[in-house]
Amino acid sequence: MSRSPAGRVARSTVRPHSETGGCAPLRTFLTTADGIPLDSVYEPGEAVYETADSADSADSADAARPAASRPVFVVAHGFTGDVDRPHLRRAAAVLARRGAVVTFSFRGHGRSGGRSTIGDREVLDLAAAVAWARSLGHTRVVTVGFSMGGSVVLRHAALPGEAVDAVVSVSAPARWYYRGTAPMRRLHWLVTRPAGRLVGRYGFRTRIHHREWNPVPPSPVESVPGIAPTPLLIVHGDRDAYFPLDHPRMLAEASDGHGELWLEHGMGHAENAADDGLLARIADWAVARAG
Repeated sequence: MSRSPAGRVARSTVRPHSETGGCAPLRTFLTTADGIPLDSVYEPGEAVYETADSADSADSADAARPAASRPVFVVAHGFTGDVDRPHLRRAAAVLARRGAVVTFSFRGHGRSGGRSTIGDREVLDLAAAVAWARSLGHTRVVTVGFSMGGSVVLRHAALPGEAVDAVVSVSAPARWYYRGTAPMRRLHWLVTRPAGRLVGRYGFRTRIHHREWNPVPPSPVESVPGIAPTPLLIVHGDRDAYFPLDHPRMLAEASDGHGELWLEHGMGHAENAADDGLLARIADWAVARAG
C-alpha cells in the first residue's frame, strides 16, 4: 500500500498466485460518498484466481481476478466493533473458506474517520465496501451484518441501485429506539448522554455523533419488503440479551415469505456469539443462493 502525492492512500493490486505463492490481504482506506475514510481489509481467502492468457497483461490489474464461481463476503460489524476485533477476524477467517472477504470499520469506529450515526449514514460505508469488492473483480457479492451491521445490510439492500446477490442479517433489531432490555437501555445512555459518548470514545474506541437523526431513517422492518427478490437470511439467537425474538420474527414476517429465518438455540448476540459452525452454515447458504 502506498500514498499518493496528495496524501491519500492508493490501492494496491492483488498479484496472482503464480507471482506471490498466495495472495496477501490488502489493507487500505476507502472513501465514502460523503467523504469519510474507512479502514478496510480485503482477504482473497481460499478463492481460486483466473489468470490472463496473455503474457503482455501479466502486470495489469486484470491479470489476476477472482474466479466468478466464488463470492465475496462484505462483513459489517456491530456497534463498538472494528476491523481488528478478534471476533470479527474469526468470522472473516471462517467465511474465507468459501470465498473472498471484505471487512471494514464503520465511521467513528477504530481507525476510520467521522462519527457513528448508529445505523443511519452507515449505509454509505457499506456501499463503499461493496463497490470496492466489485472493483476487485468479484461478480457475486454477499453482505453479512451483525447487530447494527445487520440493520445496515437490510437498509442497504433495499436502496435503489445498491443491488447485491444475497443478504445475511444476524442479531439485528427490527425497529429503532428499542429500550426493552437492560443492555439496550445502557446503549441508549451511551449514545444520548455526553458522559456516555465520552465512555464510547475512550472505553470502546467509538466516536458517536451528538446530533439526533433528522430525518429518521427507514427502520430495518420497513426496509425488508424492498429487498426481494434478493435472497435474504435472518439469523437470531434465542438467548440474545439485546433484542428478544419478536425482532427477527417481525423481520421475517415483513419479508412476506421471501426471507428465511434461523432461530439458533443457545446463541447470544452478534459476532461474539456466532460460533464457527453457524458461520460455516451461513457461508454455505450464501454460496448456494447468490446466483
